[in-house]
Amino acid sequence: MRRGIVVAGGLLAFGCAASAVASSATPGHARGGSPVALVTAESENELLAVSLPDGKVIRRVRVPVDPENVDVQPSGPAIVVSTRGGAVSILQARSLRPIRVLRGFRDPHIAAIAPDGEWAYVTDDGTGLLSVIELARAAIVNRVFVGMGAHHLSFSPDERRVWVALGERARTIAVLDTSRPARPRVVTRFDPGFPAHDVAFSPDGRRVWVTSDAGSRVGVFGSTSRRLLFTVPVGPPPQHVAFGPRRFAYLTSGYGSRIVMADTGGRVVRYGRIPYGSFNVTTVGSLVVTSSLLRGTLTELDGRLRALRTVKVAPAARDVGVSVW
Repeated sequence: MRRGIVVAGGLLAFGCAASAVASSATPGHARGGSPVALVTAESENELLAVSLPDGKVIRRVRVPVDPENVDVQPSGPAIVVSTRGGAVSILQARSLRPIRVLRGFRDPHIAAIAPDGEWAYVTDDGTGLLSVIELARAAIVNRVFVGMGAHHLSFSPDERRVWVALGERARTIAVLDTSRPARPRVVTRFDPGFPAHDVAFSPDGRRVWVTSDAGSRVGVFGSTSRRLLFTVPVGPPPQHVAFGPRRFAYLTSGYGSRIVMADTGGRVVRYGRIPYGSFNVTTVGSLVVTSSLLRGTLTELDGRLRALRTVKVAPAARDVGVSVW
């Protein structure tokens, strides 16, 4: 049975992957602008824009029913996935005005924007399809079967590989060749050895961090060998991961109200407390940002996991990405 909470007659499952945006800028002035968190308010059918670090909601945008996940890069459009609505919304940078709403999905779940910002991939649990979106045209240009339950995914930094976890409790990960982004193809599938949840390539592309849906430790695999190299203790599953300055990994345990900072070798450097249900995490400059599905809060921490601010933004704040305005 899927874990979750009941809100307005619907099931809100636990959190899913957030985009990880990193730069060397200071918290309030990231690369020529100010960071803005984009938060999916699932039960309100809205995308919220929250200025950082003051925590003020500066924009509310209506989107199709059940917006679960969002991805965005520092500049460029935002992509919002509405699972029960069977829709993927593409919104303009900054204004968040709708460019197009794409339909024809059964259970769309996770969107990932490619490192070059030209493409986005969206997984569909119900069909096992990966949809390829050309962002300049705001159009689906290809659909590829990767496996039933297609869920969390991550691009390698060089954009030549994508790993897709086939399920929220995945016993299979599909590896895709994406050297031709419009025509991804599955090259292999493998069992990570435990029920996997989230996947994230390290900034150097040499390792893939795979979180668990059954245990308290996150596994780190060689991106080429697909061999388990080491594990990192984080807390009750599922966990999520984002990377910040100096390639530190930030890993959340929403049910453990815990966030961990680990170095590239998996050594836990420090940990902090976050609101219960803070599954998703992203970074920008020296800020680390988490959203709580179960408390409806947005929490900002500095790069050393010192809490800066927690604000209530919605009844259920599922996912978070960061743009720069």
